[in-house]
Parts: sequence; structure tokens; C-alpha cells
Amino acid sequence: MAAIGTTAGLIGGFMAPAASAAESADPTYDNYVALGDSYASGAGLSSVDDANCDRTSQGYPAVIAGAVKAKHFKNVTCSGATTAEMANAQGTNPAQLSALSADTDLVTLTIGGSDIGFTEIITNCVVGSFSDPTGSPCKTHFNESGSDAIATRINSTAAKLTVSLQYIRALAPNARVLVAGYPSLVPDDGKACRPDVPFADGDVPYLRDVNKKLNQALADRAKSAGAEYADTYTMTIGHDMCQNEADRWIEPIETELAPAHPNSWGQQAMAYGVYNQLRN
Repeated sequence: MAAIGTTAGLIGGFMAPAASAAESADPTYDNYVALGDSYASGAGLSSVDDANCDRTSQGYPAVIAGAVKAKHFKNVTCSGATTAEMANAQGTNPAQLSALSADTDLVTLTIGGSDIGFTEIITNCVVGSFSDPTGSPCKTHFNESGSDAIATRINSTAAKLTVSLQYIRALAPNARVLVAGYPSLVPDDGKACRPDVPFADGDVPYLRDVNKKLNQALADRAKSAGAEYADTYTMTIGHDMCQNEADRWIEPIETELAPAHPNSWGQQAMAYGVYNQLRN
């Protein structure tokens, strides 16, 4: 529990009222728009703001809005969103980019997980582990064609992100734009934790590498588009779904919350990663 307390202290510290010259230099933004998927919407947590999108006030954007003292905050993140929903409606919800304007001065975006099929990947890995728990059935499945299908999806998603960032820049030309990556979902050392999390031994490092490759693609495309990348992976290492309840910031497969998603501590950790970039 000590590690969680440390992060909570960091979050509490940057949200506290300024009391010194250094603190008064912390970034503030008047018009903040949050875009993205379930990892930004706070899916599965309490204090639901929009049931259709599983959007909650515990998602990292709400924490950031308070930290930067945003006067106007639009949170249009939505569970299941892909890069396509940036410019297109998602059910009854309008295109997320419609929330942007020339007055927008801060934009955060977490996107790409649904594009590459996080849910499908995790489901396949769970099912495969039952028949080959010590092998790497999930990796084998996605490499059946002779090349890694997930790597191909990541490359395609990266290209789509570039288009989304171009739209964001056109619609919000005065905004600071941050692409927030995904947290550490499985152990960074690649060790399995069956039966608590039913992934085959060889698929844990595979999933870890998928997580890292997607983040790297997001970082590269953000930089090339003139945006910034906020690392939420590094600070969540050691708090993945394999950890005990006291140290876990990512929910396991069997949970009452959203499987393989940040819990409230994880969302605060992601908020700190984003805020840390904002202070640079």
C-alpha cells in the first residue's frame, strides 16, 4: 500500500492550491477538451457521467481538469472509441472532434487500444491459455500468417492517429496537444501469474511487448505531428493486473470493474503521467 500512498501524495500535491512561487508556475488552461477511449473515460468506475460511454468522473481527464484549473472542461471520451470516432459519431454521441474550437487551449487524447483490438487480443490469450498454459498460444495465433498481425494493426493505427492529430491541429490551432499512452497492463518482467490472470507463460511477454509497441507508435506519431506524448507506462510498472489488491492499479480479468483497465488508483497514476508532461 505504500506505493499507492506515494502516488496519491503526488496527485494531491499538484492539485493543492499554490502556496509558493514554484507552485504558482504550475500550468493552467482555460479550455480543456479530453478525447479518447475507455482508458481515458474511467470505464468501470463509479460516479458515472455518461452511461452510454461508460464515462466517469474518476477518469484521468477529470483529475487533470482540476489540476490545471480549467474554466471550461469538455470530456467526450467514450468506451470503445477508435480513431474513427474522432471524426464520426459513435452511436448517439457526436464525433469527438466536434468538441474542439479555436478557444481550446489543451487537448488530451488516449486512443489506439480499440483500433488494434485490445478486447479480442485479451480474450484470445485467455482462451488459448486453457489448452497450452506453458506455451504462447496467443502469439502463435496472431502470427499464423507468417507475420505478426498485431504489429500490422499497430502500424495502421499509427497512420490513423496522424490523421486525427492533423484534424485536431486544424480545429484547435491554439491548443497544446498531448497523446497519453497506455499503462503497464501485465508484468514488465514478463512473468506469468496463473491462475490469477489466465495468460499462458509465453504470452505475458508477448502482451507486454504489444503494450510497449503501441505506446512507441503513439509517441512517434505524436512527435512527428507536432504534439506531445505523455508516458503513463513507466510509473505504473509493478502495479499491473498480476499484483495483489493492495498494489494493483490495473484490474485483472476476473473483476467487478472493467477487466484489464485502470482502477481509481490507476487513473490517478495516468493523470500524474499527463500532468508531469504538462509541467515540462
